Amino acid sequence: MLRKNLGLFITLGVVLILFGYGCNGYNGLVKSDQEIKKVWGNVETQYQRRTDLYSSVIKTIEGSANFEKTTLKEVMSARASATQVKVDINDPATLAKYQAAQGQLQNAFGRLMAVAEAYPDLKTTKSFQDFQTQIEGTENRIGVARKDYNDAVQQYNLTVKVFPKNILANIFGYKEKAYYQANPGSENAPEIKFDIK
Repeated sequence: MLRKNLGLFITLGVVLILFGYGCNGYNGLVKSDQEIKKVWGNVETQYQRRTDLYSSVIKTIEGSANFEKTTLKEVMSARASATQVKVDINDPATLAKYQAAQGQLQNAFGRLMAVAEAYPDLKTTKSFQDFQTQIEGTENRIGVARKDYNDAVQQYNLTVKVFPKNILANIFGYKEKAYYQANPGSENAPEIKFDIK
């Protein structure tokens, strides 16, 4: 009797092992996907911090008499664009669009800060000085958050591409995610000009 059922027990054992592996593999994919969402949330939080800081300094600068309004309007326009981009971390195109909008905002704000150097009254206000300190820390936090995001994406992408979990990933629709990349042209040294009038 035991011999008759031996084939059934072996088959049942193999099915249980495969089921256990499948559940464990699926749960690992879900955890990796959720980790990326959490880490991306941290990236967005740091960009929001930057946007909030920019808003504060814009108010400070707006209060300065005779400040160059064109540059200020460029920053306000770039800030509005950057906050309207919605990112789907499963869609590399929206990630690239978000990154481009953030780069535009940073560039416009850099021009604003260069122009602000020509206004000694502005540079001496406490809120402006505090802002300069805070923005440096925020830029560092953004760099760390982007690195953490890319680390999480690397771990996730390895999970969905390596055999045999790639089979489960394909079955359940888990696809490779895009990395946060450097802004185009950031490999070149910035051009610095001191001919502010």
